[in-house]
Amino acid sequence: MAQEFDVLVIGGGPAGYVAAIRAAQLGLKAACCESAAYADPKGEPRLGGTCLNVGCIPSKALLYSSELYDHATHAFVMHGIKVEGVSIDVPSMIRRKDNIVTQLTSGIKGLFKKYKVTFLPGHGSFVAEADGLWKMKVGSEDVVAKHVIVATGSRARHLPGIPVDNVNIVDNEGALKTEAVPKRLGVIGAGVIGLEMGSVWKRLGSEVTILEALPDFLAAADQAVAKEAWKVFTKKQGLNIHLGVQIKEVTTGPNTVSVKYENDEGDQVVEFDKLVVAVGRTPNTDGLNAAAVGLKLDSRGRIEVDDHCSTNLRNVWAVGDVVRGPMLAHKGMEEGVMVAECIAGQAGHCNYDTIPWVIYTQPEIAWVGKTEQDLKAAGIPFKAGQIPFMANGRALGQGDTTGFVKVLAHAETDQILGAHIIGTNASELIAEAVVAMEFGASSEDLARTAHAHPTLSEVMHEAALAVDKRSLHF
Repeated sequence: MAQEFDVLVIGGGPAGYVAAIRAAQLGLKAACCESAAYADPKGEPRLGGTCLNVGCIPSKALLYSSELYDHATHAFVMHGIKVEGVSIDVPSMIRRKDNIVTQLTSGIKGLFKKYKVTFLPGHGSFVAEADGLWKMKVGSEDVVAKHVIVATGSRARHLPGIPVDNVNIVDNEGALKTEAVPKRLGVIGAGVIGLEMGSVWKRLGSEVTILEALPDFLAAADQAVAKEAWKVFTKKQGLNIHLGVQIKEVTTGPNTVSVKYENDEGDQVVEFDKLVVAVGRTPNTDGLNAAAVGLKLDSRGRIEVDDHCSTNLRNVWAVGDVVRGPMLAHKGMEEGVMVAECIAGQAGHCNYDTIPWVIYTQPEIAWVGKTEQDLKAAGIPFKAGQIPFMANGRALGQGDTTGFVKVLAHAETDQILGAHIIGTNASELIAEAVVAMEFGASSEDLARTAHAHPTLSEVMHEAALAVDKRSLHF
């Protein structure tokens, strides 16, 4: 007899496990299935998807470890702290990262028990619809569900002719398992993953070269932020970033990887000890048996959904990296909550205009809403306020005044349309702007709000004041 559920979630990443938990909280009999794509030492499937296992969480652990090492070797001296013989134990750093992953992925199983979500190990796929129920296959087991939420996530996109073996040529998974500092590290792609992984190993002593196909650096970010980031990363930190690159050939030797490429300076050849391929991600729709049941995919392999993540099939939903929109864990989580609430008869909602973006380099980069170039292209009148961290007492006390906060508001209504930050703790500071925009706040609202002194958040306050050309400390 097949197990029957109100909701079956396919995929246990951030979008999937959150959807399952929220559905259970709302009184629905919920199950979540996950394959053994990420397995623990016993071979049992791990929940958490790419984010917790080989993405967001482990990369931030390595970024913080490498940042501490960088502080010890370069920044401590300004504070009068003298250290000698500082060295990095990479295996210990990797082991710490792995322990964090184990703790968090195990924690999700604990949450499933708490909220009575049934965990079904195995790959989930569609069989057929009958009598208002979906017949599903999970591993070798038959499962029946009234509603199905597809949350199968994404995988690293690879390039033709560049064989990723996760030894010499690695993607995000291999980059997070490196047990020694490569003398020469190459990175294809100057996006979030490329910059973060490049930053980790640059701080630890690698000579890092990043090859980017696009002619513009951080084209999705506000141009002022991108310009400042370029200056910091290339001039101050020494990342070798080449734009407008066309990869011609990649060959591997016993211990090296050779890359032939072309840019505006002509044909180039460079050798690396390790090469990271970080050129984006592709949705996981293979193995769903989507064609057999008529589940519509778009030209990029994503599942087609409406504004509430409902597919073309009755009672079938899709969330996270497998649908349109940014491939961000928090975006997937919000969609998971929205869908669970819609299934329960509530008014689920996800505001895609207030999804924040973060790049966890140092300085961090974060933004929400429209960029200045977006507003100009759309012909929307706006006002801008920009304040540097060098005018902030807390930033000076911490010894890092890199970057600024920029607030964009409608020229007529003063409603905040976007906020852009490059600087220490940008990932935390952006939350204030997200909340403000979610409530339709004006720059005047932020300008009239008391901010604790001394804090980095005062720069957001000053930027809001600067929209009306009345900043107090700059």
